[in-house]
Amino acid sequence: MKHYDAIILGGGAAGLMCAAQASKRGLRVVVLEKAEKPGKKILISGGGRCNFTNMDAGPANYLSENPHFAKSALSRYTPHDFIELVDKHGIAWHEKTLGQLFCDGSAGQIVEMLLNECGPSVEVLCDAYIGAVAKDGDTFAVSASGETFAAPQLVIATGGPSIPKMGATGFAYDLARQFGLQVVEPRPALVPLTLGGEDVLFRELSGVSAPVRASAGSKKRKSNFEEAALFTHKGLSGPAILQISSYWRPGEEVRIAFLPHVEANWLLELKRGRPRAGLKSALREQLPDRLADALAEKLGIDTELGNVSDKVLRGASERLANWRFTPSGSEGFAKAEVTIGGISTNELSSKTMQSKTVPGLYAIGEAVDVTGWLGGYNFQWAWASGVACGDAMNPA
Repeated sequence: MKHYDAIILGGGAAGLMCAAQASKRGLRVVVLEKAEKPGKKILISGGGRCNFTNMDAGPANYLSENPHFAKSALSRYTPHDFIELVDKHGIAWHEKTLGQLFCDGSAGQIVEMLLNECGPSVEVLCDAYIGAVAKDGDTFAVSASGETFAAPQLVIATGGPSIPKMGATGFAYDLARQFGLQVVEPRPALVPLTLGGEDVLFRELSGVSAPVRASAGSKKRKSNFEEAALFTHKGLSGPAILQISSYWRPGEEVRIAFLPHVEANWLLELKRGRPRAGLKSALREQLPDRLADALAEKLGIDTELGNVSDKVLRGASERLANWRFTPSGSEGFAKAEVTIGGISTNELSSKTMQSKTVPGLYAIGEAVDVTGWLGGYNFQWAWASGVACGDAMNPA
């Protein structure tokens, strides 16, 4: 049996950050990662350049049953703190739209940085398939790949079930339940939506993209995003759709404004100024041709605007500003970038990420019921929760 100050299950963003922070405080740590190398999700993120944080990351950018839970960790470890770490390691980066920061080079630089930060007191063991996990008195014992590891502190950092082709599972939830912790039902998030019924005709626009304002949800979880939407052979995708998928529930509508910045009475003004214009040509001036043609056909206006009543044009404008789709579902965990739900925040201290009922047990990152927007927010939660946990653990 090998003894450590802490065992971290999962060598992803949160797990490696936690190990690095703990090592600075003198803890001997073992990170058990079942993949053949650490940080696999980091490596594929941002098209291989890792969207490692977002300048605007704050509690309002996260979903949770307890929206206040993330405030403590996020306030104590900010995007500027991570940027300082990236700069220290000489990693060049750039800002894209909406505060998203990416490596100029490879996402591998972020993984290498985290491993370097871990130092000699951290062992990262890959191809480590976890078997039994138990607690005897003050000691946790984990069997993995024929060995047993023991420590007074155990960190669950194995993420959620999104992207199963990379080995993602619901292991974190099973382990949490084993120790009596509640789990908020996990759902796919940041995921494409599928269309059926009358909306199935829009699947013929596969490959067409346009800037829109998309909204979904109701009451407390309602939100809207202005970004691109992409029609696919299964339904809807693109940044705007991925964002609102986190707020959408099966059976609910998704609302899209196809021309989010035009005046409400733009068709009436066009009728006055250019009565011989057609709706199809008017839409083609502002939208991709195939999308313009499909919308005009759906609206049923195939004559010159001068021949259309003001009432009908107002109705067309209103529908273009609030087009309603009822998705038949989503593409599931296979295509989801992250998971909503997870280990309930009611079970954890927001300052330390430690279980309130099982001393020495911690949960961080995507395993916890805290889910960020698209655009680097989930990495910032991984860094912040990892640091909070690493700061809280004590040498044995």
